[in-house]
Amino acid sequence: MGSRTVKVVVTGATGQVAYALLPRIAAGEMFGPETDVDLRLADIPQMVEKAKGTIMELEDGAYPLLSRVSAGSDRAETHRDVDWALLVGSLPRGPGMERGDLIRKNGPIFVEEGRAIAEHAGKNVRVVVVGNPCNTNCLIARSAAGSAVPDDRWTALTRLDQNRARSLVAAKAGARVRDVKKLVIWGNHSATLYPDFTNGYVGAKKITDTVDRTWLESEFLTAVQQRGAAVIAARGASSAFSAAQGVVDHVRSLMSPTAADDWASVAVVSDGSYDVPQGLVSSFPIRVAGDGWWEIVQGVQLDAFANAKVRATVAELEKERDLVQDLIAGKTAA
Repeated sequence: MGSRTVKVVVTGATGQVAYALLPRIAAGEMFGPETDVDLRLADIPQMVEKAKGTIMELEDGAYPLLSRVSAGSDRAETHRDVDWALLVGSLPRGPGMERGDLIRKNGPIFVEEGRAIAEHAGKNVRVVVVGNPCNTNCLIARSAAGSAVPDDRWTALTRLDQNRARSLVAAKAGARVRDVKKLVIWGNHSATLYPDFTNGYVGAKKITDTVDRTWLESEFLTAVQQRGAAVIAARGASSAFSAAQGVVDHVRSLMSPTAADDWASVAVVSDGSYDVPQGLVSSFPIRVAGDGWWEIVQGVQLDAFANAKVRATVAELEKERDLVQDLIAGKTAA
């Protein structure tokens, strides 16, 4: 038995990402070997029966740290007193659907999530939005929650993008992923994201002194931005266990001190740093003290190429925000 119990709700619990994520939470990979887990599987009513099958598997796994597991569709129950809300569920992008259409489809869902978290979650709840488009879904949920949950508790997932970028650079440099430091993601989790290689390192050397810059500005940048689509094209389904790994890494990064020679990629509510409009949910380089307190790394120098890419992805975030002004104001579309 662990020394404490953490209450966690995972939405979209019958989806592929959640299916890959849930056993890892139960095994202690997210919250550590000294923490028991009260795990709530949340999904739409017609999927609750399927979620019961996942519960059976979790029970059959005999995880020593899994103190309780339940499933339901009533947010008043699934979100009650939770310490962490992992918002994995969202509507997928359908054939012919534009990104703006997807944002409008998912918006009302995240209005309800934000309200449920404000009303039912624990007073120190932390929220991780995984369901896409995660930055703007996070913005919507945070707005719907009002002042009940402080801005620093809201985050969205760009760690998968960071992991992809570091893996590609490591392979190109003939190094290990663990040797790649300070290569972080700026902006939106979309095809405009910017993996900032100009401030990253491979070992003691800057990435730009190790890997050809022409490759970095072209093939590498495109590969990171389009990696999700490449996975879908190759396997006929979107990223699942790599996304789950990103969620585990994201939460662990928020709970542990950042190494002195590294930064973490986290999409957070902007305070205006780097001229990213206040209130937008944008990925930045983050440092964490280890007690849940984090800060945006200040003083990062962006050259002309990097600055142009950051400005482009921020412009996309502003456009997405403008698409959901009615939802941010607390009104759902009819």
